[in-house]
Amino acid sequence: MPKIIIGLHCAPKHVNIFQMKTATGSIEEIFLDGSARITCPPELIPAPGQYLLAHAAASDSPLAIPLFSSLPASHGFRSAPIVPTYWRPGDLLHLRGPIGHGFVLPTSVRKLALVAFDDSPSRLLGLIPLALKQSAEIVLVSDSPATDLPEIVEVQPLRALMDVLQWADYSALDIDRENLSQLEGRLEANPQVTAKCEAQVLVRAPMPCGALADCGVCALILHHEWKMICREGPVFGLRELL
Repeated sequence: MPKIIIGLHCAPKHVNIFQMKTATGSIEEIFLDGSARITCPPELIPAPGQYLLAHAAASDSPLAIPLFSSLPASHGFRSAPIVPTYWRPGDLLHLRGPIGHGFVLPTSVRKLALVAFDDSPSRLLGLIPLALKQSAEIVLVSDSPATDLPEIVEVQPLRALMDVLQWADYSALDIDRENLSQLEGRLEANPQVTAKCEAQVLVRAPMPCGALADCGVCALILHHEWKMICREGPVFGLRELL
């Protein structure tokens, strides 16, 4: 079972912070679900599962906000909710990224499962256009509503999780760090699914330092090793987490 420990961490292994880009973007629109349409240079648009750190130019907050992408948008992307309530259309954003490991959709995938275990499926939606280019069938598993989905995407409730994982040849999951043990419990009860399933998991946790300061807030211990979600994730292979 994954153990969650808050503390300090040694130097990073995978992310070269000097390869991250910085630029100015802007908030073009804020939607009713709390997401925003962000314009930015194309090289800063995060791939599905990656994130940016964004700081509003007029904000007094000392911390930047992690922004995941949801769907493509003109000259930028639509963020996954929820952006800060004090952000307004027209605000300038100081951006840094993209940061972290995102999802890697195999070219062989023909049956894709997207699983929002405990929150909005928005951080997974960027995989849909990639899968459609591969003529893949897509099933979204979520108890939270999703809008603007292509008609080809089938939606199932979370209680159908094991059946959908058994059907899929690749699965992308989104889960809060605190709920990893619940996911593990379901999979341990269905070992035939675990043996078959090729999957990656976006693990959500607070990431205040954005892979710079080793603050340890997003720390996760897997197999007796420290993992910093902000830099060694936020997407992990499912078998790493079991």
